[in-house]
Amino acid sequence: MERLKKLFLGFFYAFRGVGASIRTERNLRIHLTCLAYMLGFLLCTDWFVLSRADWALLMLAAGSVLAAELFNTALEHTVDLATKEYAEHAKKAKDAAAGAVLVCAIFAVIVGLCILLQPEAFRQMFAYFKTHLGSLALFVLSLVPANLFIFLPWQKKE
Repeated sequence: MERLKKLFLGFFYAFRGVGASIRTERNLRIHLTCLAYMLGFLLCTDWFVLSRADWALLMLAAGSVLAAELFNTALEHTVDLATKEYAEHAKKAKDAAAGAVLVCAIFAVIVGLCILLQPEAFRQMFAYFKTHLGSLALFVLSLVPANLFIFLPWQKKE
C-alpha cells in the first residue's frame, strides 16, 4: 500500500510541477495555446487529412516542445538556486537550455508544415469562414482570452 501511495504522490508532484510552470512561464503558455488551436482545428473539422502516423508525429513534436520547456524551467530554477550572482557558466547553461527549446520548437513547426501544408484544407477553411462570418468572428474573439492566458501575469517568478 505504501508503494501505491508513493506512486500517486509522484503523479501529484508531477502535475503540481506542470501547473506551477504554466503559472510562471509565459513561453509554456504560448506553446500550450498554439497546441490548443492546432488540436481545435484538427479535431473539430474535417479539412485536414491525417494518418495515424501524422497524428503520432504531431503529438511527438508538440510533446517534445512542452517537455523541453519544462526542462528549461527546471534548469533555470536550479541555476538560480546555485548562484545569485552573475556567473558566465550559469548564463551559458540557461542560454543552452533556452536554445534547446528553440530547436524543438523550430523542428515542431517544420513537422507541422510538412504534415499540415495541405492546400485543399486551407481552401476549405477559407471557404467555410467566408460563408460563416459568425464562426470567423468567434475565432477572432477567441484570440482575446488566448492572449490574456498567455500574457497576464498568473504568478510572479520567484
